Amino acid sequence: MLVVFCTKGALSKGCQEVTRAFTLMSATMKLKQGSFLWYLYLDKLYCLLSVRNVKALLEYFHLLDVHHNNTLNDVLFYHFLHHVTSWNRTQIMIVFNMLDWNAMGEIGFDQFYMLVCILLAQQNHLEEQFIFRHSRPVFELLDLDGELRIGAENFHMYNFLFNIKKQDLRELYHDFDITGDRRLNYKEFKLFTIFTMDKYQERQKAEKDKDKGKKDLLKKKRLHHVNVSLKQFLGINVSESRL
Repeated sequence: MLVVFCTKGALSKGCQEVTRAFTLMSATMKLKQGSFLWYLYLDKLYCLLSVRNVKALLEYFHLLDVHHNNTLNDVLFYHFLHHVTSWNRTQIMIVFNMLDWNAMGEIGFDQFYMLVCILLAQQNHLEEQFIFRHSRPVFELLDLDGELRIGAENFHMYNFLFNIKKQDLRELYHDFDITGDRRLNYKEFKLFTIFTMDKYQERQKAEKDKDKGKKDLLKKKRLHHVNVSLKQFLGINVSESRL
């Protein structure tokens, strides 16, 4: 059983701020080996944590919450991310301010859980899978003005989700902006997520085929070596028998 990453309702604004935190998570962001998050498993199909992992994460959150307020202040938050990621202080505090959308000086477990899912998705290079599985909530998060349309500026702001370049962005609106208004509605956005997922699966298949080809080639070389060795061995034995 998996725990849902993001839903509408009371957390919608918080989810929006969590999504903004993605902008700081470049390809250079790394989880530190041996940290607690290193041992959590993000389901590669649904990009969610299992109930068991969430329970473990909740216990970890309570350990960090030394004031027993069911929240983390900026100091606790900084030491957590400094311990588990390669971010510097400035980056960490920017993320904290984004998550603290109520300006209360603290974040709760819901924001903490979503942040962890983000970190693990980035670490495992599951951006395409993530955006495909969570297309509706991500669309709602990118739709900052609530107009049920996503403009190019939104993608520029959140291009971390797709790792696309400006040229690819232009092609995106050329290929998927069916209505021609330079903005994507949800159906158009969904088509884009399906397309990116198909490309992701094609790359995965190509990599598997490449690995399989290397293994087959190595197997043939080993078999050839064995055959040559066997022939040489048999040739020596035949010569000895004639003597």
